Amino acid sequence: KRILVTGGTGLVGRAIEKVVADGEGQPDEQWIFVSSRDADLTSSSETKALFEKHKPTHVIHLAAMVGGLFKNLRSNLDFWRTNIHINDNVLHVAHEMGVEKVVSCLSTCIFPDKTTYPIDETMIHNGPPHSSNFGYSYAKRMIDVQNRGYSEQHGRRFTAVIPTNVFGPHDNFNIEDGHVLPGLIHKVYLAKQTGSALTVWGTGKPRRQFIYSLDLARLFLWVLREYDEVEPIILSVGEEEEVSIQEAAEAIAEAMDFRGDLVFDTSKADGQFKKTASNAKLRRYLPGFQFTPFRKAVKETCAWFDANYANARK
Repeated sequence: KRILVTGGTGLVGRAIEKVVADGEGQPDEQWIFVSSRDADLTSSSETKALFEKHKPTHVIHLAAMVGGLFKNLRSNLDFWRTNIHINDNVLHVAHEMGVEKVVSCLSTCIFPDKTTYPIDETMIHNGPPHSSNFGYSYAKRMIDVQNRGYSEQHGRRFTAVIPTNVFGPHDNFNIEDGHVLPGLIHKVYLAKQTGSALTVWGTGKPRRQFIYSLDLARLFLWVLREYDEVEPIILSVGEEEEVSIQEAAEAIAEAMDFRGDLVFDTSKADGQFKKTASNAKLRRYLPGFQFTPFRKAVKETCAWFDANYANARK
């Protein structure tokens, strides 16, 4: 197997690389991690050249234009166009080159805004996503549509996973454009340096299921090797593991030994209140899978950020 990982230098790509290097790889697997420096995947010719160079038999497709709530609010059209181009090029070239299996990465934000909880895999197309990131959400939903098309028309084994909020080493810790957890880690670090209070954007009340990137990486390997449905599968901790943004901020403060005050800037948007997802399908396949406890994973991520601050803060 020659496994090409697009977006291979991002949060999830680095986690897969680490898990493979730490002994989870198999002797018949050659892993190739590529980034935007290797090819512009919005270009069909560059995508084709990349595939011709590496001749993958399998693809884990992670590459995407991503960002936190505020970046999405500013640039919904850019998120739609960029991701549609990337996904169409990767899936079509994979089909043309006879790739045996593609596993793409979706997100829980693709689910309908108005829905019942917990969300499961059958509900993706049941209504419009939250208006804050409709561009990204619809582009990601279309991967599911394309996977079904490639399966029905060409018999391809293209599938997708839907992780909940991923965090870990090598995340985007940019305060303006990153996701909530890495943004908070950076903010706590700075507040500690300056002796100021920690300002959390929004009320702190929205609830999220967080999955540690190294846990997600192990699940990706299982999906690549064992999971044979075209329908996507949610990769998440259980519903009972959901935490509020306030609880997440408190866990980070504890991990980084921050003793200052927490202040909530309620003039800032909260985004979706909750996106509680069911991991029942995953548990049917892997009843014994052990997730890293949230506070332990937060502590490891904070320690990584602290040790790699010069590069991580960018």
